[in-house]
Amino acid sequence: MNARFEIPKPSNEPVLEYRPGSPERKALKARIAQLKAERPDIPLFIGGQELRTGKTSECRSPYDQAQGLGRFHQGGSAQTQAAIEAALKAQQDWSRMPFHARAAIFLKAAEMLAGDWRWTMNAATMLCQSKNVHQAEIDSACEMIDFLRFNVHFAEQIYSAQPINGKNMWNRLEQRPLEGFVFAVTPFNFTSILGNLPTAPAIMGNTVVWKPAASTVYTAYHFMRLLKAAGLPDGVINIVVGPSSQIGETALSSPHLAGIHFTGSTGVFQWMWSTVASHIKDYKTYPRLVGETGGKDFIFAHASADPQALAVALLRGAFEYQGQKCSAASRAYIPDSLWPKVKQALLDMLKTVKMGSPEDFGNFFNAVIDKPAFDSIAGYIQRAKADSSCTVLAGGVCDESEGFFIQPTVVQTTDPRYESMVEEIFGPVLTLYVYPERQYRQTLELCDASSPYALTGAVFANDRQAIVEAEAVLVNAAGNFYINDKPTGAVVGQQPFGGARASGTNDKAGSYLNMIRWASARTIKETFDPPKDYRYPFLEQDPGEAAQRPSARERSRAAA
Repeated sequence: MNARFEIPKPSNEPVLEYRPGSPERKALKARIAQLKAERPDIPLFIGGQELRTGKTSECRSPYDQAQGLGRFHQGGSAQTQAAIEAALKAQQDWSRMPFHARAAIFLKAAEMLAGDWRWTMNAATMLCQSKNVHQAEIDSACEMIDFLRFNVHFAEQIYSAQPINGKNMWNRLEQRPLEGFVFAVTPFNFTSILGNLPTAPAIMGNTVVWKPAASTVYTAYHFMRLLKAAGLPDGVINIVVGPSSQIGETALSSPHLAGIHFTGSTGVFQWMWSTVASHIKDYKTYPRLVGETGGKDFIFAHASADPQALAVALLRGAFEYQGQKCSAASRAYIPDSLWPKVKQALLDMLKTVKMGSPEDFGNFFNAVIDKPAFDSIAGYIQRAKADSSCTVLAGGVCDESEGFFIQPTVVQTTDPRYESMVEEIFGPVLTLYVYPERQYRQTLELCDASSPYALTGAVFANDRQAIVEAEAVLVNAAGNFYINDKPTGAVVGQQPFGGARASGTNDKAGSYLNMIRWASARTIKETFDPPKDYRYPFLEQDPGEAAQRPSARERSRAAA
């Protein structure tokens, strides 16, 4: 390999519009019909083998409970241990594969996804996760393509960073894969996260045991098919699905656990952290813990804000993908002087929002993911209806007769610490607090202090001093901070994503900051002409110094 290869410079994948009559609209609709007819028997993937245990569960569309998509096989502790062993076995060859060869696999997967696989992944995401066509396109196509291309680019940057050299030496910095396996645990809401969490460590030469959410095994299956078609070797990424307690405990108690790449609830990540702590003496190396967890994301308006732009941001930020984004706007603070115009604009727009199946491209709003989510969200709505501090301004209707549909719901409260202002709901509920305009600073401080989370947030203002003040007061309240824009829609390479406090470790997916967590640095110093004498120059004596200084025997006699 007598060449220094350069990765193709990445750029963000263009978002297709799916206008009526467009070729992409026709292709996607055809692929939706094709996938609905297939109903695969989804196995576990361990060491390149497809394992079917016979213990199965059904994959169903959240917007149509009668629509089966296929079934998946479940494993447990034994299958997880087998996946760990497969990952450790594969690591020997995978970690030694030249970077350009590893990179080519993921770059090929990105190109395939930008082509015919685009329709498969978008269709699977729409059917399995109840995303409308636009939400699927920006997630399972564009963002996933961006992750694959940019992460390879970030890896190249990390490998290229080298120390300075002194005279007569060559200093090198090697980024080794972690010693052991990475445990990737992915959520239901983003196909791009589902794909990024196992592939990011793999790009850096690690091997992975991957547990997708049970509600998105169908989408994970199709993504695994894509990786295999792109040439991913057996055992590099292994999929296990089943009871979280069995899989998690087996993975976290393994002495070969080298890292955790997690997106999900704060409670689960805290359990993982405490479990790792309890096994800390057993591990071969200290595991890397990378987690993006909960959020109680906000939009904060100043009196100088544009009311129409603010209303659009509230609607899109809170209700795109039914509020099931980690970054979704779930609480808002609006000055009383601005509220009448914002309220009118928001409620007028909500009247035009259509709810239903994502297969109907005219529907902006679709179903929530499953029965537990439906029940939890409905509970918040019912309690708000019964609370004297709250007024439901829009929505509030929950219907699970066919699919798990909850109308986009807007709650106004007079209590800024009411539960739906401070607790993560993860659904289509936006709670608003109208504050006195003169209390801008105090309300900023309230926003900062009233939630344990710090993922995303936005400020709307045309007054630059107000923006500066918001940036300062809310400096720790959001890892992704937006000015005059909704707090969702971070783009790989543009807005690295992640938050701190109870929202995670802030390792910034979509940047080198995340990728470097999957490498362990080794410094190598090579000396070209090593010394042949132990004595340093300071030991040499000045001329005449030997005659002037008494010998050791003379000093001994003098002391006696």
